Amino acid sequence: MKVAVALGDRSYDIVVEESYAGLGALLRGRRRVAVVTETAVDDHVGALVGAALDAAGITHATFTMGEGEDAKSLATVQSLARDLTRYGLLRGDVVVAMGADDAGFTAAVYYRGIDVVQVPTTLLAMVDSAIGGKTGVNLPEGKNLVGAFHQPISVFANPRVLATLPDRHYRSGLGEIAKYALMGDDFVSARVAALVARDPATLAEVIARCAALKARCVEADELERTGVRAVLNYGHTLGHALETATAHSLQHGEAVAIGLVFAAHLATALERTPPELAARTESLVAALGLPVQAPPGVAGAELLRIMQRDKKSAGGLTFVLDGPSGIERVDDPNPAALDKALAAIGVEV
Repeated sequence: MKVAVALGDRSYDIVVEESYAGLGALLRGRRRVAVVTETAVDDHVGALVGAALDAAGITHATFTMGEGEDAKSLATVQSLARDLTRYGLLRGDVVVAMGADDAGFTAAVYYRGIDVVQVPTTLLAMVDSAIGGKTGVNLPEGKNLVGAFHQPISVFANPRVLATLPDRHYRSGLGEIAKYALMGDDFVSARVAALVARDPATLAEVIARCAALKARCVEADELERTGVRAVLNYGHTLGHALETATAHSLQHGEAVAIGLVFAAHLATALERTPPELAARTESLVAALGLPVQAPPGVAGAELLRIMQRDKKSAGGLTFVLDGPSGIERVDDPNPAALDKALAAIGVEV
């Protein structure tokens, strides 16, 4: 199945199918392709992507990057850009970002921007991070603080490869799926058992529905200037702070799951939503096998300092919260409400 992202002359499709044949067809005729990946990903998915490119007669080479959040750095981008230069990649060539977060940002700045195809290999990337053109790397001070908007020319999500993911990495993707379920139409609660079991048909359906929700937000606010796209950051302000405060010992989806619980309790403390929302949020997150409490030892004061550096911030604290008008941006909430929400996830203030 295909989900269109309508952006005028930069429109593209998100392809959800158990094959990469369409990737070869899309790139047929290109002079050269650089596949950028991680070692563990290449071991499981590289042969499938390579076979599709070979079948289309495309010259390609694979470049392997470091794994994890620590590898998402400007040093990695420089190293990859130098490798691409030595390979002879030119402006009309293509980067295939196969599970490598650095690849999209490198494509955005190499030769001032070359085409990139996103081939997400985790559930989290299939439903969220590979869609919409956000690329970036981390600084010691926070996550994704250096980046650029650079839309791909296509996204190929193959649910078949999810069978190879370690359990914790798979569950991390369920954190982003929980976010979409809590943004309005809950299409997840009735499918929890099938998702936890990695049922292929359920995965394909849910991936496509999440992708469609993100596509509509991207179309309405591509560069995150009107506030529409900001709803996709639901649960992320606290989530990103937790990732930084724990030196990324939490998976992204785990941190977002805790962030969703925090956001629900903050909305309740601000009397924007009834207590039932927080209870429903905790129930869904727990049913998906994700944490509802922050790890021991995380300090509330540290989280507040990190959240003030969040990209959405206008100088204070900015959150995306549910309320009478739906999910929207809320600036500088009452400190007492913040303390209650932090306490609800086990953080001392």
